[in-house]
Amino acid sequence: MAVLSKIRNRSGLLLLAIGFALLAFVIQDLFNSGMKSISTDVGSVNGKDISFDEFRIKVANTEKNSQGQNMTSMQASNQVWNQEVNIALLTAEFEKLGIRVGEKHIVEVLKNDQRYSQNQMFLNAAGKFDLNKFKDYFKAAPEGIKMLKEEEKNAELNAKYQIYNSLVKGAMFTTTSEGKFKYESETNKVNFDFVMVQFASIKDSEVKVTDDEIVAYMKTKEKKFKSEESRELDYVLIQEKPSAQDEAEIKSNIDKLLTSHVEFKNGINDTIPGFKSVTNNADFVNANSDLPFDSSYVAKQDLPAAFAEQLFNLPTGEIFGPYMKDNYYCISKSLGRKAGAKSKASHILISWEGTQVPNKKEKRTKEQAKAKADGLLAQALANPGMFMMLAMSNSDDSSANQGGDLGYFAPGQMVKPFNDFVFNNPVGKIGLVETQFGYHIINVTDKQDAVKLATVAQKIQPSEATNDKTYTQATKFEMDAANKDFDALVKQMRLISNKPARVKAIDESFGDISNQRQIVKWAFEGDSKIGSVKRFEVVNVGHVIVKLKSIAEKGLMTADEARPQVENILKNKKKTAKIMAKMKGTSLEAIAAANKVTVLNAIDLTIENPNVPGAGFEPKVVGNAFTSKVGQLSKPIEGNGGVFVVNTKLVTKAPKIQKYDEYVTKLKQQVVNYTGRVMPALKNDADITDNRADFY
Repeated sequence: MAVLSKIRNRSGLLLLAIGFALLAFVIQDLFNSGMKSISTDVGSVNGKDISFDEFRIKVANTEKNSQGQNMTSMQASNQVWNQEVNIALLTAEFEKLGIRVGEKHIVEVLKNDQRYSQNQMFLNAAGKFDLNKFKDYFKAAPEGIKMLKEEEKNAELNAKYQIYNSLVKGAMFTTTSEGKFKYESETNKVNFDFVMVQFASIKDSEVKVTDDEIVAYMKTKEKKFKSEESRELDYVLIQEKPSAQDEAEIKSNIDKLLTSHVEFKNGINDTIPGFKSVTNNADFVNANSDLPFDSSYVAKQDLPAAFAEQLFNLPTGEIFGPYMKDNYYCISKSLGRKAGAKSKASHILISWEGTQVPNKKEKRTKEQAKAKADGLLAQALANPGMFMMLAMSNSDDSSANQGGDLGYFAPGQMVKPFNDFVFNNPVGKIGLVETQFGYHIINVTDKQDAVKLATVAQKIQPSEATNDKTYTQATKFEMDAANKDFDALVKQMRLISNKPARVKAIDESFGDISNQRQIVKWAFEGDSKIGSVKRFEVVNVGHVIVKLKSIAEKGLMTADEARPQVENILKNKKKTAKIMAKMKGTSLEAIAAANKVTVLNAIDLTIENPNVPGAGFEPKVVGNAFTSKVGQLSKPIEGNGGVFVVNTKLVTKAPKIQKYDEYVTKLKQQVVNYTGRVMPALKNDADITDNRADFY
């Protein structure tokens, strides 16, 4: 009681102490995060902020709409981020150019959107898109006005982009002078003799490239070598995988199920029937298998390839196994065979206005569709070998690209009239049926027997003892890696070595390990310093131990990052200097003798085709041959594969022609694709700040 009384008397001091402790905790957290201000924006483009709240909603909607594609949150974030950046950059361009659109432009965009132009709810009596119906639909639904405004906003943006794109395309023209240059590049010809000393004649070990040289080279082309903030990670994966003992134990369990055996349960001996003798196969499988009983019939081609023959021909009631399928030990019991359980068919779909088919090849009424289908049926019956061509030319279905082939399918997978025709007719039968999609001219091309199997499958997975051993190994590695060389430790513990992985703040994968956002986030946290080590448990995979190897700030790439791109360029420049010093002489023969090579010749080369015999693609060499004086040795030329000296023998000029239309047309075909360079160019010049790492 005395102690309680003292606490009551000093409760004010106690509360004050707790307050100071909480304040210290908050201050410490602020310092740990580098006093980083918490932004409400996910990023900005040229000073225009992108709100996180709006961004988050769009990411959530993208994830929701991509169900079945296994899209991660980060993948959805990347998709939305790219869209937002593109929209911001393009909107700024629209404003600069004064691009405006009215209701007419927006209606045209909506009319060309198949979601609306093919939807009966938005069509008038003439089958045309009706803007009033479209608006009324949204206004009648909850949140409809907001949805309508969003759709109109998207349509407005799309309409502006179409105008912008037309302007860009209009600016992509080709002049007659360019056509003339194209003609001369293809037709002017040059003959020359040359000596080539390959870069490979000098060993790489003789020309070292330092980090400082790489950095100096990058500074001459800074835009090309821009880099975001990144981290380099050493890592090792210690997998949770079953031991040989675990595998043997699973196999033993499966073997035990084959025959009846006695087990001691609840104080008595109980006889457990074997797989072969049980009558309720479904119950037996569900009681003993990691995979549930499957009552469907399976075609031979869908059985495990290594055991398909044995399983397909297994007599009813007999058992095959144990055998291994994926990571399971299995035993299978045949429950019988069914003839024609799967069928294969091709079809030609002829739809009409109003059917549920988005990509109709032509507009037609139901009567017109029937007339066309009857005509195609007659052609197919008269010449079945033409069925594929008829489908490719006429079918409204996407299977037209495969000649109408739908592959194999089981009963119930197709709409009823289609299903009934295929499964009630023999192979080779061609006929016509009607469904809600249109008229189908059907060709039954094959049928397959199938078998029903009761399969007990037990997963081969690590036991608790094996996982404990793996955990101990991973923990030991984590502790030792803090003070020992990472690579040496990997070798010492006989683990699989990995190349260091470089990650950016918004990455979620690195090296061979995917969807590990937690690891990337750790690498960028304030507490993570060079040399920091952490172990991560990855479900159903194992343990990843990561060591932060280096930190690269935003700006130029590090020398290590750029080395794969730059090292050979700088090595070849050093080799060029060495080779040029030896390429002295008053004739090609003298230069060749001094460098132990031979004099070669090139005939009828052009600027468009600068492939030098024995040397490969060398546009710089061919260009020099055109501009050198005939009979005079050139200065040494640094090419792609070595150093050259050329002696031009003959330059044949292209004959003059009246028009260059053919060559202008060739260039125009190339220019069409140049519009794709607009967005990369806008992004390259933009000031883009990406704060997503603070939120994801």
